[in-house]
Amino acid sequence: MRRRQIVSLVPRAAAIAAVPALAPAFVRNAFADEAGLSAKAITIGSTVSLSGPLAAYGTDIKLGTEAAMAQINARGGIHGRTLQLQIVDDGYVPQRSADNVRQMLSKGTAFALLSCNGTPNNAAIIPLIEEAGVPYVAPITGASSLRKGARNVFHVRASYTNEVHRLIQRLAGMGLKGIGIVYLDNAYGREILEDATRALEAGKMAPSVQAAIATDGKNLAEVLNKVHAARPSAVLLATAGTVSVAMVRGLRKSVPGVLLTGLSVTLPNDSLKPLGDDARGLAMTMVVPAPHQGRLQLVRDYQSALRAHGQQEFSMGSLEAYVNARVLAEGLERAGRDPTQARLRSALAGMRNWDMGGFVIDYSGQPPHVGSSFIDLGVLGNAGRFIG
Repeated sequence: MRRRQIVSLVPRAAAIAAVPALAPAFVRNAFADEAGLSAKAITIGSTVSLSGPLAAYGTDIKLGTEAAMAQINARGGIHGRTLQLQIVDDGYVPQRSADNVRQMLSKGTAFALLSCNGTPNNAAIIPLIEEAGVPYVAPITGASSLRKGARNVFHVRASYTNEVHRLIQRLAGMGLKGIGIVYLDNAYGREILEDATRALEAGKMAPSVQAAIATDGKNLAEVLNKVHAARPSAVLLATAGTVSVAMVRGLRKSVPGVLLTGLSVTLPNDSLKPLGDDARGLAMTMVVPAPHQGRLQLVRDYQSALRAHGQQEFSMGSLEAYVNARVLAEGLERAGRDPTQARLRSALAGMRNWDMGGFVIDYSGQPPHVGSSFIDLGVLGNAGRFIG
């Protein structure tokens, strides 16, 4: 007999007392569909890196999510309920991410989860979400290993695999053969290394050099020496956070003239301006449109939301978080005036060709749920803005 069926057979007080003995500590209480829901508000949970090597990403996620929710709430919320964000710091430490989510689930404080960042962090979170049955929208990771059929998880961004293949195809099309890979020495970096190696093999190539950089950058000098010795024509940076800044600066000096490329998560927004000329010419994949270009209605809506939130600086990270919050809000709208987590899952899965204003979300109905295939390539110019 399933856990919820067992709990439903006993009186309320006894059921509450019995739950710890019947289920893991992180499982929600017997009245799970009411978690994070009141007559006036819907609380959404998120654990992000507000400190540590990816603090800039966490800050962008918080900003974009809060701006989107404020914009939605100013228009009346979701069927009269306001959206509230419960966001906690995990420092990019997977165990802390898992502990944060366990606490939200055990206390029943979050109706759904949104925009938690980091591949190893999401690897720790997703099993908990699947066990508890809580909808989770837009993990900020493109790892294909985490897209294996989870029924409660609704990815928004395109996968790292697709980003890497698009980038390698462009480099090969330019006639570049000596492509090196510098990757973060964790689950994220190693998965990108595998994706890049397969993409190169498809073009009958192999990495001219591959080097693992520690998440704290302690072996930076060793990595720079290894790349310098190989003299590649291009380097793919499968890195993220503050270590990417040191890598770009180091490579500009040790291998002048090398073409530097990266993925959508390689460089946080707050590192672009300080990099100055060192960032210029760096080619990167994008999983959302350029945040400074207002050709699309989605981007104009985002810019308006940030300005109303007191912000004039736009970034890929905050735009992605804004998009993610809008996707969740649309799912809640479709779930109706009396939402349950099951209704939210069904509403999200039922999205077909929903146009947010130049950015389309389309879920397949069956896991794995991936809403967007958008990938573009951009080159950084002055002030960290994409010029094409």
